[in-house]
Formats: sequence, C-alpha cells, structure tokens
Amino acid sequence: MRAFVALVPPPEAVAELVDAVATVRGDHRGVRWTPPEQWHLTLAFLGEVDGATLDGVAAGLAAVAARAAPVELALAGAGRFGERVLWTGFVGDTDALAALAAGVAAAARAAGVALEDRAFRAHLTLARGRGSVSRLGPAVRALSGFAGRPWRAETLRLVRSRPGPRYDDLATWPLAGDLTDR
Repeated sequence: MRAFVALVPPPEAVAELVDAVATVRGDHRGVRWTPPEQWHLTLAFLGEVDGATLDGVAAGLAAVAARAAPVELALAGAGRFGERVLWTGFVGDTDALAALAAGVAAAARAAGVALEDRAFRAHLTLARGRGSVSRLGPAVRALSGFAGRPWRAETLRLVRSRPGPRYDDLATWPLAGDLTDR
C-alpha cells in the first residue's frame, strides 16, 4: 500500500488558509487545487510498502512520537516548485520540525523503507499545475504575505494514500515528549 507520515494543521489554521486561498483560487488556468481536507505536512513519503514493513514503520514511529515534543508552528507565505506545485510554508519551531522529520526518516529506513535522499522542505501543497498552461507566479505573489496564527502540532500520523486521492489514517500517536527539554 502507498503511505506517508504527516502532521495535519488544526481546523482553525486550515480555515485561515482557506480564506487566503479563496482570494486567488479562481484566477489561475491549468491549476488543480488540493481540497483543504487533504492539506498536510509530509514528514516522509514511504511509497509502496508491504504489511510487514508497515508494521516495522509503525513501531518505529511510536517510539519517535513518544520522544518528540509537540511542535509550535504557523502557516506562512507561499512558494512554488517550478510551475508544478504551489505551496505554503511553515514558521515557528522549524528546528524541532526538522528533527522530527529526521527521526521519522530514520524509523522508516530502519524498517526497510528506501526513502528518497532529499533534504526536508516543510511545505503544504495548495495546488498542482497541469503542464505548460499553468502559471503559479501570480498566486505565489498574492499569497506571499499570508501569515497564519500559531498552533501546536501534537499528533504524528501514518497515512494511507488511495487513488482519487483519498487519505486514511492508519495509525496516530501523540507527540508526548516534554517541551521543557529543549
């Protein structure tokens, strides 16, 4: 099954972003907008994994979550990966976020998942461009000043991706570490 590990913004943060995106959503040809109910921050994309490997990943993620403290974040700004992906970024405790992503990646690799060797770039995908007709630059400019209110990421999620796409939580763990240990 196809799976990834993620954090999901709370409903209040999603609502703020929905309002910001609504100001630019209708102005862009060749753009497929991601539904807000699918918005998430991918910590590690696992790809296709079998049941035994997924069990190992889940055990490793439980250990990571038990050690990791909740992470203070806010959604902010916008950017793009070429003309293919429009995203919003994250501000706040980005060092703790990067450490959490590294822990998740280490747990996945220890379970036998061959992750891509690429640097972690915290982002939430807002839209995908469709071929050469998309132009994401105006949306980036319009959303560049977006600054959401701070929130606390408190739950690590192992998510199954199905065609559509549709996402289902396979397992969740509270980030149970102590914030005072930093």
